[in-house]
Amino acid sequence: MFNAVEPFDGIFYYEKECEHMKVTSNPSLQAENSNRLQRRLRSRQLTMIAIGGSIGTGLFVASGNSIHTAGPGGALLAYLAVGFMVYFLMTSLGEMAAFLPVSGSFSTYSSRFVDPALGFAMGWNYWYNWAITIAAELSAATLVMKFWFPHSSSFLWSALFLALMIGLNLLSVKGYGESEYWFSLIKVITVIVFIAAGLLMIFGIIGGQKIGFQNWQIGDAPFHGGWLAALSVFMVAGFSFQGTEVIGVAAGESENPRVNIPKAVRQVFWRILLFYVLAIFVISLLIPYTDPRLVDSSVENIGVSPFTIVFEKAGLAFAASVMNAVILTAVLSAGNSGMYAATRILWYMAKEGQAPRFLAKVNAKGIPVNALIVTSLVGATAFLASVFGDGTVYVWLLNASGLSGFIAWLGIAISHYRFRKAYLAQGRDLRDLPYVAKWYPFGPIFAFVLCIIVIAGQNYGAFTGDHIDWYGILVSYIGLPLFLLLWLGYKWVKKTRIVPLSECRFDEGDAV
Repeated sequence: MFNAVEPFDGIFYYEKECEHMKVTSNPSLQAENSNRLQRRLRSRQLTMIAIGGSIGTGLFVASGNSIHTAGPGGALLAYLAVGFMVYFLMTSLGEMAAFLPVSGSFSTYSSRFVDPALGFAMGWNYWYNWAITIAAELSAATLVMKFWFPHSSSFLWSALFLALMIGLNLLSVKGYGESEYWFSLIKVITVIVFIAAGLLMIFGIIGGQKIGFQNWQIGDAPFHGGWLAALSVFMVAGFSFQGTEVIGVAAGESENPRVNIPKAVRQVFWRILLFYVLAIFVISLLIPYTDPRLVDSSVENIGVSPFTIVFEKAGLAFAASVMNAVILTAVLSAGNSGMYAATRILWYMAKEGQAPRFLAKVNAKGIPVNALIVTSLVGATAFLASVFGDGTVYVWLLNASGLSGFIAWLGIAISHYRFRKAYLAQGRDLRDLPYVAKWYPFGPIFAFVLCIIVIAGQNYGAFTGDHIDWYGILVSYIGLPLFLLLWLGYKWVKKTRIVPLSECRFDEGDAV
């Protein structure tokens, strides 16, 4: 039986080869091509980028404190709920990205299917989020290295890791993809080994006696702290899953997005189930939520990471050092992806006239060097702000980016809802889509509602005390008025309007 996609693949590669021959033989086309990215990301790299985005310090470190806060059942419920939300968001993004693979991703989709002003705000919001995240990852990497070299210079490590991130992104898009592939593979192997060892311990095959569900029967487990505790873990879980949407940005440089994007998206559900839900379930069975070491789980103290505790119980020598290396990998992976995503978003906005034009230039390898330099400078400056003085400026910068990921998710849900409605309103056939998201419109609506809950409940404690904590509210929610200022300010200056369904553009245009 023939695969219906095979003829398209042949035409795709033939057209790409012809396009390459035309460009190399025509100086004017070479000049035009100087502002284009290159489709060089392979299927295995794209898949690992999607996997890597969902595994990081949120799982390796923060999961322990989540179990301590809400008990085993509360933590598991929170991660399951967020997992379903992320699954629907990824299917929504997959439907749009497979059909319209552009590096502008949700910024472009918001502009085309909702309002250009929303797309402008989404793009700058997402760029800022990752630029500041680079600074946070540099700080985290420095703390991790202090585990081995307690008296070493923080500047030395931060400069080294920043240079590494810039170097990996300067090589080529294939260089970024290959580095992320190996970073992600290390994390995946760690989680698989952890789950395998944990299950053997639960059944008493290694590590001593059979544990079973006895830790779920301690105190007021499985739901310690009630619904408010589970809600607070819901916020933490949301931050843990952020980064999965980078696949939407990477779609613009995928070799064959019509095939590779659906393939990667279809694996999201199983990744979430295996790498988060099952891992947290294993931790909750092996470590009682009353264990005081879970409270101290942080990047600064790798020795009390729940993964370290379980590996030590299993008899793994040098467990803390092994997990320290894995967490360093996770930190560098997050910084590497952040550098990539922020650079591509900034480049695309420059092409669309929403950022300075000099940022739209790319080199011979298809790398937007100017956008990369600006992003790196902002990340480095934010890192320096965390070192000098009392770090107050950096704390405010970090707080301003706190809601950015959830705002991006909101944009994805809204854009997909409008994308599908416009697609059908223009008389198009769903069978022509490379990937069709299931459960529409429930999926984007469900994701939209949960994102609103997360954003509104960001610091619900500031409203529940004897007095309203106005400073706490300002610190927690400062990202929201900044986003609204970008959105409404652009709308007022450019006099934009909501795009009618009949006028929504589905052409790829000058995408890469």
